[in-house]
Amino acid sequence: MKKVSMVLLILLIAWATPVLAQSDQTSAESIDEMKLHLIDLGAQEEAAKLQAQQLDEALKPENIEHSLAGYGSTKPEELREQRRKELTAEKAAVTAQLEQLALRRAHLEAAISAAEVRAYQQSASGMIENYLGVRVSNFFLRIGIILMAVVFVFLGAAGLLIVRQRRHPRV
Repeated sequence: MKKVSMVLLILLIAWATPVLAQSDQTSAESIDEMKLHLIDLGAQEEAAKLQAQQLDEALKPENIEHSLAGYGSTKPEELREQRRKELTAEKAAVTAQLEQLALRRAHLEAAISAAEVRAYQQSASGMIENYLGVRVSNFFLRIGIILMAVVFVFLGAAGLLIVRQRRHPRV
């Protein structure tokens, strides 16, 4: 019985100590990089919002008429309509850009949150590593704990059977 439990213990220790690859970039560096992208994205959004405001102002009928005041034409209504269409198309493009930037912002904020969670988990596993002196991933740590519990239950049951047989020997 002792041989079996020793073999199980050795197998458990060997199986629960994985070799983990180190990434080139730490979680903290990637979070900082994503936050810089978020700041850049904010600047792009502000520029697009400013451009949208300028286009809204330019689309006012009096401003369209004022912008065409220096042009001589026999059909000023067509010129104003053409200018309005150009400004409307430009405004639609800026609005689409703002929507894309908002979508990128949402994705980037979600990625930052996920990276912060990973960084926290890595720091927590680092505490376990420091305590045990061995680097163990969370998955293998859980499996190791479960296997150790199974081994202790098995050893406890075997011990109870031995005690029971000594108290009540068979004739």
